[in-house]
Amino acid sequence: MNTPSDAILTLAVAAAACLADMPYPVVDTGQLHCYDDGNAIEFPKPGERFHGQDAQYTAGKPTYKDNGNGTVSDLVTGLMWQQDPGAKVAYDQAVAGAAGCRTGGYDDWRLPTIKELYSLMDFSGIDPDPSNYDASMLRPFIDKATFKFRYGNEQDGERIIDSQFATSTRYVGTTMHGNETMFGVNFADGRIKGYPIRIRHRNEKTYHVLYVRGNPGYGKNRFEDNGNYTITDHATGLTWTKADSGKGMDWPEALAYAESLELAGNSDWRLPNAKELQSIVDYTRSPDTTGSAAIDPVFDTTEIRNESGKIDFPWYWTSTSHTRTHGADAAVYVAFGRALGWMPHRRTGERALLDVHGAGSQRSDPKVGDASRFPYGRGPQGDVIRIENFVRCVRGGNVETVNQGPAVEPQQTPRPRRGGREQSGPQSRFIDRLDRNGDGKVGRNEFDGPPHHFDHVDRNEDGFITTDEAPNGPPPPARH
Repeated sequence: MNTPSDAILTLAVAAAACLADMPYPVVDTGQLHCYDDGNAIEFPKPGERFHGQDAQYTAGKPTYKDNGNGTVSDLVTGLMWQQDPGAKVAYDQAVAGAAGCRTGGYDDWRLPTIKELYSLMDFSGIDPDPSNYDASMLRPFIDKATFKFRYGNEQDGERIIDSQFATSTRYVGTTMHGNETMFGVNFADGRIKGYPIRIRHRNEKTYHVLYVRGNPGYGKNRFEDNGNYTITDHATGLTWTKADSGKGMDWPEALAYAESLELAGNSDWRLPNAKELQSIVDYTRSPDTTGSAAIDPVFDTTEIRNESGKIDFPWYWTSTSHTRTHGADAAVYVAFGRALGWMPHRRTGERALLDVHGAGSQRSDPKVGDASRFPYGRGPQGDVIRIENFVRCVRGGNVETVNQGPAVEPQQTPRPRRGGREQSGPQSRFIDRLDRNGDGKVGRNEFDGPPHHFDHVDRNEDGFITTDEAPNGPPPPARH
């Protein structure tokens, strides 16, 4: 009779045999539900709106082995990880600490690259409300049954989403006002962003660290131009369209575009999931240093004019929804051009359009809607909202089609109110006091507090404060 340990050993042997030929297997995102532009739904059928999203394709299911010595083996990637990141450290300490690390008795630990660390991303996670400090019901974007995970600590002046992990991948450009930047993964809110290596005139920024060892080929692409408008990556086994869609579109349109594509004699193209798309980012390239998108020049990438009129490169949709405590109205994109944001000045509140997170970041946009409703973006860094993002399609990778998912809970996430005065109390009075146009909500131009407070109150980041978001009292102090 086979035991669980026998199954794990079998998987380990199979993975080792596979790595020689395909050293960069892309781990599945772990997203099991399908979503419309707000809630979990039954799996859409071919031809139906929202068909072709992440949960309907699976490959490389995450499989970990706890080695019982403070290490975890990933049986898909061949990487071994520390299990516990320990206390946060400054970036220089994160870099230097690998040489002295002896976890599990090994002495060849290294600070992971962004592609190595992103292999642990689990999109069954839920992006929490930053104003919430009760982590008991939250689900991070990493397997918390395998790895030790901690949300931000309010007593240390942190937000609950302050759980950023360091990598060895530095941005070849700069962010904000010339900051040296490294790309990190936030396993609390499910994003890749560029974070400052050092912060001038402030306390040193600190990060969690998970050192890694093994499979030195992970994250290194091996592209081949097939001569038929497709590119194969022999490191991952994925085949990509050489050209992109040439225009932006909302998320349902992007799904339909990919599902209907016929190219090079194949009709099984799909919109890539978040981890598939991130696998082709080239972190040695950027608009400011190479005059290009953050992608190998074997690909053709459309030039655009960004919100400041500069030549730039698109953001690309993935098939992965970005779920939050208030629903799933956003989907993940990867920025192959500058990850722009309207960053408010600390003293004056005046906003400047900056590359706030770097080309190669992974953020999210509303799946549908009107981007003009977000003239200064959303979130603490004023992330620019486009909604109409570009598409680059993928096929292959030994994916399997999934026709049915977990049962959908009958209680759906409530939509924000669009009017009315159905509630009483301080939240309703807050809306009544500021709602000048009578639409039952407070827009940014109606808000009378500091501009950055609006982003903390607007929990679902739709550009409006509704009754269910309105504070009981004054808005909470901003934390950056």
